[in-house]
Amino acid sequence: MPQIGFRRTGVRPGGTMPLGGAVACLAALAAFLCQALPGSAHSTDSGIEGDPALGAYLSSECVACHQASGVQVAGIPAIVGWPRDQFVAVMQSYRDGHRDNPVMHNVASRLTDEEIAALAVHFGNLKPTGQ
Repeated sequence: MPQIGFRRTGVRPGGTMPLGGAVACLAALAAFLCQALPGSAHSTDSGIEGDPALGAYLSSECVACHQASGVQVAGIPAIVGWPRDQFVAVMQSYRDGHRDNPVMHNVASRLTDEEIAALAVHFGNLKPTGQ
């Protein structure tokens, strides 16, 4: 059993886990744990439940371009404080190819409805702090 050898030697069979696999595992774990917390999900006006903890976890990729301060920079729109339904509609339109932006399509195409709703709740709850 390779798992026993891993525990004994500290060396993972086959090397390290690819980054994509690690992120997917963490996202799945976060989603599972958040479902277990009573009252952790918030509903968007569209009826989709959004988990703010999952949204906060997933938001790190978003704020690599969109400023967490809520300031628009270099043509990249601010997403902090967006109405939840608007956020969901925009992300779904990028994901479904109705909006033409290759970067946003690439990001949104990997997100489920639940992950989009979680991001909508997270960014909708934030208040702009920048000028």
